[in-house]
Parts: sequence; structure tokens; C-alpha cells
Amino acid sequence: MMAASFEGADDVVLPFAVEPLDVRGRIVRLGPSIDTILMRHGYPDAVARVIGEAAALTVMLGSSLKFEGRFQLQTKTDGPIEMVVVDFDAPDRLRATARFDKERIEALGSGATQTGDLLGSGYLAMTIDQGSDRNRYQGVVALEGQGFEEAAHQYFRQSEQIPTRVRLAVAEQFEEGRHTYRAGGLMIQFLPSSPERMRQADLSPGDIPEGHPSENLAVPGEDDAWVEAQALVETVEDHELIDPAVSSERLLYRLFHERGVRVFEGQSVHEECRCSEERIMSMMRRFSSEDRRDMVGDNGRIGITCEFCSRFYDLDPADVEAEIAKAET
Repeated sequence: MMAASFEGADDVVLPFAVEPLDVRGRIVRLGPSIDTILMRHGYPDAVARVIGEAAALTVMLGSSLKFEGRFQLQTKTDGPIEMVVVDFDAPDRLRATARFDKERIEALGSGATQTGDLLGSGYLAMTIDQGSDRNRYQGVVALEGQGFEEAAHQYFRQSEQIPTRVRLAVAEQFEEGRHTYRAGGLMIQFLPSSPERMRQADLSPGDIPEGHPSENLAVPGEDDAWVEAQALVETVEDHELIDPAVSSERLLYRLFHERGVRVFEGQSVHEECRCSEERIMSMMRRFSSEDRRDMVGDNGRIGITCEFCSRFYDLDPADVEAEIAKAET
């Protein structure tokens, strides 16, 4: 196992490989970055945990981009949490937000609630944006009560046809006199040199009529190496993914030391919003002059709050119109 330059650090994603099992993967540990995002908005605990899971998954997927593009995870559903958006701007910038029904969340009480129950039915979209002059790629998964782990499995099974296993965890801990949030994730993928070995177990054939030609056909099983890798990941407990006393490197060693695991150089991650006055002005140009007049408050100003970082922009309508006129000339 190779030593990594970020050993034991928070807000780092580590790529790794278990070559005897033809497995590659990523493990992420989020501390101050996710805590800043969640505490800034004062989200209810149930909402915070869902955002934390989404952020951990987004970082693992987005950090694999080989260019300075953007990976976005977005849900739109009919559950108490109506929308989650997480942006990862490669190589290291993370931001997230959510919309939810406060009354429905409060009605759930303090009991543990599964992510799938909070999201409900709708869709999960994962988008790769390579820049304004290049095509965007988007994959969509139907959400029907499953959480982010199963949705990720479904996405890779259907869109990429890569056997994948994901584990996610979020929790609060008491640190330096206050409660803080932590999130963690582990993802492995089976990438053998022979494509035939990547076959996954098919869905059940259901009630095949007796005597049908396909009744006795053998169903190919999963590769033994992939079965072993999944079994090892299944032993991971939630607290191991977020415990600051158990580094990512140590956890990988616990899981794969008998087979041997190589850890590659890690990538640090930090919370950063890309909103700015320039972007706000660009957004204002999309509205009609009538719409902009309707935005003026009783104090004669236009107030805009960024949904991601909560930064408030206090704009003079005259300055807005002058900037728009200047841009159009």
C-alpha cells in the first residue's frame, strides 16, 4: 500500500486500485467543506444528511474528470425533499443546496428516515459540462423510493455497464464545543481486461411458462473477483466512513490488505461558490425590463440571495439597467 500525501486528512478524495481483483475505486472523507455548506443554511438534520450523501457521491464521481469541467448531481422529486443540487467544479470546488417542504419534514419527527423516503419519486440527473464550446453529457435515473447508493448502481448498470458498488454515510459529531457534520463515501468498480468478465446477474426471468425454450438456460453468474470485492465492501460500517480516527488509508488497508491495495495521490476538496456580481448581472439580462421592475422592493433596491452560499446581493436598479444597456451596445 503506497503512502498518500494527504494521509488522514479531511476533505480529500483518494483513488485506489486492488489489482488482483481488477477493482478500481475512490474513497472520500468530507469534514469542514460539507459542514460549512450545511450549517450555513441551518438545514434540518434529515435534509442535511441527504445533502451530505449527495455531496460525497458527487465528489467521487466528479473528481474523476480529466478536465476542468463541471459535474452536477440534481434530483427533482415529490417527496419532502423536493430538489437537491450538488455542483463539483473540477478539480476541487464543491457547493450544494436543497429545497424542501418544511411542514412535511417536521411531520416526520426525529426518527431515522431513509433517503429514498425523503426523496420520493422523480428523477436523478447527473450532468458533465465540459464548457460552453463542448457538448454536455447527461444520464438520468428514475427515482422510485431508492436512495443515492442504489440509484448510482442503477446508473452504472444501465448507462455505463460497469459493475459498481457505492457506500455512503453522514453523521454529526461533537467537536470543539459544537456539533459538526461529516460525510464519507466509498466506490468500487470492476474493470477487468476481458469484457466478458464484466457480466452482471440479470433480472429474474419471472414466471416462464413450463416447457419454454429458455426455461433451462444457464444464467451467467458474476465473476468471483467481483463477488469477493463486493463482499468486502459490504462489511464497511457507516461510522468507519466518517470516523476521523480511522483514516481513508487505514480503512482501505483493513478491507483489502490480503489482496493488496494501491492508493494514488489524493485530491483536496473545498467549499466554494461560483456566484459573483458579474454572474448576477448576466442572469438579470435574461429577464425582461418589466420583470426587472417587478423585482424592485419597497426600499427601491433589488435583493438577490444565492441559493448555494446565501450571499446577498443588494443592487441599485439604475446600475442594473446601465450595465445591461452597456452590454447590449
